[in-house]
Amino acid sequence: MDGVVSLSSVREDRFWAVIASVGRNRRIAEIFPSRDAALADRAWREQQVRAYAAFLRSSRQPPPNYSVEPMRRADLPKTWRPLPALGFLRGQFI
Repeated sequence: MDGVVSLSSVREDRFWAVIASVGRNRRIAEIFPSRDAALADRAWREQQVRAYAAFLRSSRQPPPNYSVEPMRRADLPKTWRPLPALGFLRGQFI
């Protein structure tokens, strides 16, 4: 053998994604290496939606629904950027 492969240098291909959905539109809100971190982020985002419920109604924005799903690095779009807590900027769902 020419060399020893260190397991710590192997990049993990799987991670956990928090998915925001409004109607048929689905966007990856954030990614995490562990499921617990993704669940904590989902809980925080849902709390933010509850806190700003009146604002969402007054601006006629549908509240996003959040879920946590396993995902592969290859499934992440190259132009992906994290979503804001409420899932939209300047009146558009991102």
